[in-house]
Amino acid sequence: MRLKDNLTHLLAKIVLPLEINSKHSPNITHVEWKRVTRLCHTKSLLTINGEYPGPTIIVHEGDNVEIKVTNKVDRNTTLHWHGIRQYRTGWADGPAYITQCPIRAGKSYTYKFTIADQRGTLWWHAHLSWQRATVYGAFIIYPRLPYPFSAPIHQEIPIIFGEWWNPDVEAVENEMMLSGAGPNSSDAFTINGLPGPLYPCSYQDTFIQTVEKGKTYLLRIMNAALRNELFFAIADHTLTVVEIDAVYTKPFNTKAIMIAPGQTTNVLLTTNQAQDSSSSKMFVMAARPYLTSSFPFDNSTTIGFLNYKSTRNEEIKHPLAPYVLPSNLPPMEDTIFATKFSEKLRSLGSSQYPCRVPKKIDKRVITTISLNLQDCPSNETCKGFRNKRFLASMNNQSFIRPSMSILECHYKNLTTTSTNLFSNFPENPPFPFNYTGVDPIAENMNTQFGTKLLVVPFGTKLEMVLQDTNFLNPENHPIHVHGHNFFIVGTGFGNYNADKDPKYYNLVDPPERNTVAVPIGGWAAIRINADNPGVWFIHCHLEEHTSWGLAMGFIVQSGPKPSQCLLPPPHDLPPC
Repeated sequence: MRLKDNLTHLLAKIVLPLEINSKHSPNITHVEWKRVTRLCHTKSLLTINGEYPGPTIIVHEGDNVEIKVTNKVDRNTTLHWHGIRQYRTGWADGPAYITQCPIRAGKSYTYKFTIADQRGTLWWHAHLSWQRATVYGAFIIYPRLPYPFSAPIHQEIPIIFGEWWNPDVEAVENEMMLSGAGPNSSDAFTINGLPGPLYPCSYQDTFIQTVEKGKTYLLRIMNAALRNELFFAIADHTLTVVEIDAVYTKPFNTKAIMIAPGQTTNVLLTTNQAQDSSSSKMFVMAARPYLTSSFPFDNSTTIGFLNYKSTRNEEIKHPLAPYVLPSNLPPMEDTIFATKFSEKLRSLGSSQYPCRVPKKIDKRVITTISLNLQDCPSNETCKGFRNKRFLASMNNQSFIRPSMSILECHYKNLTTTSTNLFSNFPENPPFPFNYTGVDPIAENMNTQFGTKLLVVPFGTKLEMVLQDTNFLNPENHPIHVHGHNFFIVGTGFGNYNADKDPKYYNLVDPPERNTVAVPIGGWAAIRINADNPGVWFIHCHLEEHTSWGLAMGFIVQSGPKPSQCLLPPPHDLPPC
């Protein structure tokens, strides 16, 4: 292939944005199959409009959004608008059997919601089974006011990380659940769907971003990977963090970032490397996992290139191997860097964007987040540790999704059904013990299975302490809360101490997020203004952990005013 054809092939993979405007008719979005080749393997992927990754959706702060999704494949699906608060519109949130029943084959559903008091980078993805492995894309909200940083932005560049499996992802999940073992690791990490030249047959599938010297670029970075927190760096360049999870932060410079699945991070990149302007120059950009687990993980690295444009009209030449990884890319087990990076994150806290962290709380809930073992049925063979089956839990409760929508049951007050189906989530660990010092192969502490719901009145100032445990393996768990942002007021290693640790909380400018990476072998305390009525999902964004039950339901009751009540369900809400 000639160099010119090579460049055309690369640029053809850049996804064009899909702008949605409330003044136009609802956007038509199709769920459909698409034949895609990566790593010498061609297979059918579940996609939106045949694009992998899916289209970038662009809206503006204050927009009323309508997205009509038509399911043209032979299986159920849903879409989730990750980080959108969905104030009073929980029907549009998307997690299957939590806020809606899935969209069946040949059926349509229109997601309707308003972008209220939010701006920045979020993303969207499928929220049924492991479909988000291929069904995902950027969701960009442009603000009413100018950006709160002075550097003029020459260009905005979405960068979304993902994972690629050569086998069918649904088969990987099904085998995991059938055997009780851990899932097969992915075959590659990707940047905007492209693995890069460190993987087999992937020389042509490499992300190359052309830039001009002396300009400032806004990188909108998202982690859509199913199983891995990631480190990211660009060789010989400094990044300036200015936003996380669509919330402005106090800017700070860093050599690299750590980003957990579900999280987004906006950084400023200044192209200030000296070069002979008469010729182009490439700098490696790389992402690799932050390894916090003994379970099988893809420990490879995906790379792309930052190409400094020359003053001559020359063709872009793909760099030749060997490729040198950025010296500023942290090692895979660098917990020290991950911790220090997280500690630097602070809310901007300006007059225009105040930090509304609750100073006092009405309720504190402490929950363990654990990996566990389950005895294998006598007539089956399980392939998990000690011939048992892996599961996961919060406060020893392993979440089971019901066969109906919890939100619909809640709205219709189906008391008889819900009493039999749902029960209250315990607000403290049922068995206090040394959570991070326990024998890592201890038994499962009598884990129970069910659909557990935490119910709070409208307006509750809620503190939730997420405590990692050492069962089987301590991990950095990315916990995502639907329907609300929250403030990370404290983190630490070891066991949370309710008498001592709150004294050291940051109640001035804590980071505001929708997904928190709970430290490996430690804890995170988050505070939530529970002011969004409805039913919401709280779960780990490592996909196998959610499949194993590391999740819970969260109900915020309606308030006394009409404006504090859940809106009625839409007429086209899918039935179960």
